[in-house]
Amino acid sequence: MADYLTIESPSEAIVREKMSRFLAFAHPAASAEEARQIIATYTNRYHDARHVCWAYMTGADRATYLSSDNGEPSGTAGKPILGQINSAQLTNVVIVVVRYFGGIKLGTSGLIAAYREAARQAIESAKIISETEKARLSIAFAFPAMERVMRVIKRPDITISDQVFDNTCTMTLTLPLDLIPEITGRLTGYATVTEI
Repeated sequence: MADYLTIESPSEAIVREKMSRFLAFAHPAASAEEARQIIATYTNRYHDARHVCWAYMTGADRATYLSSDNGEPSGTAGKPILGQINSAQLTNVVIVVVRYFGGIKLGTSGLIAAYREAARQAIESAKIISETEKARLSIAFAFPAMERVMRVIKRPDITISDQVFDNTCTMTLTLPLDLIPEITGRLTGYATVTEI
């Protein structure tokens, strides 16, 4: 079973450093695309800020990640934010840190420390949870097989996200990745199963 750590719901923090304000926002994000949408929302909301820096990491294997300094000196914002995601061993998370410049330059080490601290506090104020890697299956079957299919898939760890009942019925399921062999095996003979 592929378990990973993420945050349950959005959280935020504020760090003040030499009159600059750093507003940090941590959000769960199931994909890089979702992370980019969250980043775009904050970029639009805080269009008057000097910098909107961010980092995200997605996937149970923690292999998809990206960060941005958004005009800050290279490596002073995105990398420290990403470093905090790594330190907490999180994935499926995006952290956006908005900086309002206070008139006093912080220098490279000051910026790194401020962005790192803002990200750390946003993570600290979030509830960290353990999740199981999920997969999606599409199943198709003849209507007379409905009762047998429902007996197999009616479980608390399987969610039906879409269904169409006709001569040929189709369903889209979300389930723990490690359940796929069992469910596919039990549906063999009366349903066509495709991983999506």
